[in-house]
Amino acid sequence: MRTWAENEPKAGLMARKREAIIGAALAAFLDEGYGGSSVNRSAASAGVSITTLSRHFDSKSDLFLAVIQEACDTAAQSADPQWLKPAPPEGLTEAGCEPLEHVLSEQQSALFGVVARDARPELGRSYQQEILGTRVALFTRHLPHWPSELRSKVGDPARAAHVFSALLQAEIVDAALLGGPVPDAAAVRGRAREAAGDLPALAEAGRP
Repeated sequence: MRTWAENEPKAGLMARKREAIIGAALAAFLDEGYGGSSVNRSAASAGVSITTLSRHFDSKSDLFLAVIQEACDTAAQSADPQWLKPAPPEGLTEAGCEPLEHVLSEQQSALFGVVARDARPELGRSYQQEILGTRVALFTRHLPHWPSELRSKVGDPARAAHVFSALLQAEIVDAALLGGPVPDAAAVRGRAREAAGDLPALAEAGRP
């Protein structure tokens, strides 16, 4: 008699095993740090063999990068986010709240601690690129809904996204990720609203 695993399409089974490995590895990295975690323990926790893990990930750093990519995936990828159509400052405020709430979440704060504490520099850079890439995607998706006269003053959307990211973070994110107080929902929305007002003003002035 065939088991449920044998009846499952091979591609679906592989995807499910990969998801299980990433989930187990994330828990291991958060509990034990990058240096203290083991791919063998991650495989065991996921219920797969080390051979199966190796089919999906070439190395521990490769696995960590997959964990980062999965953990940094946000509503920026959704087909129709609620903030997409309203022009600034309303839409831009909502677009700013999402990444702030995500990066300040308990899981992201813990993952940032792993990166900052003991992951290799190239992994830290990958983490930053994933976080920033999400913010750039958020901003780029919203830009077409700006009034045309204001949108025309944004010469470089990617640079504008970097500026918006800096305006959003402005002390509260770095402080929280380094162990300081985590701002509440009202403070997050207030910061997003300030950034949403500052960025169009900078665009009006030709910066960025």
